[in-house]
Amino acid sequence: MRVVRFLLHGVREVVVTVVPAVFMVLLLNVFVVQATTIDGPSMQPNLYRGYRVMTEKITYRFLHGPQRGDVVVIDMPGEEIPLIKRVVALPGETVEVRGGHVVVDGQQLEEPWVTNWGGRHYPATAVPPLHVFVLGDNRPSSRDSRSFGPVAIEQLVGHAIFVYWPPDQFSLLSGR
Repeated sequence: MRVVRFLLHGVREVVVTVVPAVFMVLLLNVFVVQATTIDGPSMQPNLYRGYRVMTEKITYRFLHGPQRGDVVVIDMPGEEIPLIKRVVALPGETVEVRGGHVVVDGQQLEEPWVTNWGGRHYPATAVPPLHVFVLGDNRPSSRDSRSFGPVAIEQLVGHAIFVYWPPDQFSLLSGR
């Protein structure tokens, strides 16, 4: 009888403690934050393959839209793994890419995050409402809006805010 009572007490503790904790983690992952792993060279030298970033999902849904320079996680149709790129042009702006350099509304964009210029050109094009134009920081090795065009804001999973893995690379992305 004592053994049964002990086992029932143990099961009750698991149900009362573990089940709500798992539920909370799932809610956080679905609605608030998401961990994403970098899976290619397109964001080097700022983000390397295998780096893990934390992405917040609240800002773009409730506070404001993406801003130029934001690193975003994109859920692209037909892609198994989300893409990670940088927003370089906003809705209503005219964007052009020449030799890897971005020109927005006729002015060359200052991009301190880029060290490897080049890649495909992109003709002057207006970014439609509720869309953004995204590029990788490693321009010659990036499949980005030059390939698939502007991205609908609804396809953005969220704003990547910091690197948490590997531990020695922990940093906020705004500073990269």
